[in-house]
Amino acid sequence: MIKAVIFDLDGTLANTLEDLCDSTNFALKKHGYPARDLSEFNMFIGDGVPKLIERAIPKEKFTEEAKEKVYTEFMAHYRQNFLNKTVPYDNIPECISKLVESGLKLAVVSNKVDEMTVKIVDKLFYGQFSQVVGKREGCPLKPDPASTLEVIEKLGVEPQECVFIGDSGMDMKTAKNAGCVALGVLWGFRGREELIENGADYLVETVSELAPLILGL
Repeated sequence: MIKAVIFDLDGTLANTLEDLCDSTNFALKKHGYPARDLSEFNMFIGDGVPKLIERAIPKEKFTEEAKEKVYTEFMAHYRQNFLNKTVPYDNIPECISKLVESGLKLAVVSNKVDEMTVKIVDKLFYGQFSQVVGKREGCPLKPDPASTLEVIEKLGVEPQECVFIGDSGMDMKTAKNAGCVALGVLWGFRGREELIENGADYLVETVSELAPLILGL
């Protein structure tokens, strides 16, 4: 019986792509690098902001020093502009409310910086999640299961009683590594093939399918 649901954030609960793109391009241009097209960011994000910046800087100009400077500029800009265009996906708030009303415990585990993960979830979902965890110093990123297992313990449930929901292969690997049910969503930043290849137990194409599937497990 499923007792808890753990969500990825970017590409799963909320469309954060444009704000990430805008802050990245602001930081790139500030240091003399060309802006990147929005269409490129689907494959840039998912492994944390440092990796996003590494991918966005032109390969021939990349250095660790450049990465650090652009990262610092990105974070300063993003802290002030993280909700300019970021919104929940259509019908996600209603889905979350239904899951909460059904008695399920909800959490978020993201590779986004913890500070920004907490702020976005708080602003968009008003305390409906019992646990919200992002990238923290000394804690490995997904697909390492450490943060997910920490959250599961705090929720007071067993891994096999949890569904882990995400839009990427990395999320499916995280679910498997933690011993959870892996549920892939197709409205996010990656595709069906990646989710299947990385172990998705279930796939949903629309948000309206999500709550009925979870409540039926």
